[in-house]
Amino acid sequence: MTTMTPLARVAAPSDADAIARIYNEGIEDRVATFETQPRTAADIASWFGGRHPVVVVEDNGQVLGFAATSTYRPRACYDGIAEFSVYVSRSARGRHVGTIAMQALFEEARKLGFWKLISRVFPENTPSLKLLERLGFREVGTYHRHGKLDGKWRDVVIVEKLLDDDDG
Repeated sequence: MTTMTPLARVAAPSDADAIARIYNEGIEDRVATFETQPRTAADIASWFGGRHPVVVVEDNGQVLGFAATSTYRPRACYDGIAEFSVYVSRSARGRHVGTIAMQALFEEARKLGFWKLISRVFPENTPSLKLLERLGFREVGTYHRHGKLDGKWRDVVIVEKLLDDDDG
């Protein structure tokens, strides 16, 4: 049996089921998002058709992870900045899927005129923080008591990357 390297591509609406499944694992794990309600494929379908890129990583036709962007702020002066998220299915963690997804997201975001990506990460999510550091993200600071998850206040680490920087 040959082992293939996971490959990234621009996501399509037909990937919504797989993206929802992976995102829902992240929601269940309680280490990557404040969200608590599972997402459906219809929820994910709303991500498509706009300016913000979404990429998936697949191996042998199976989607293993995704990275997506969304609006940072509605003011025109922030049009080149996007928030991002990256999620990898539990079964594919440790296979560099997050790295592959983010590198593809950098490329797609640049093509669409974005100059900066930002996000907020729970301090306890050390795998994500290590990934982002390897990819050249800078820790800007920490928002303390940024939101509640399951009734407990959670801090978040703010990260940013200028897309004209080296991709790590």
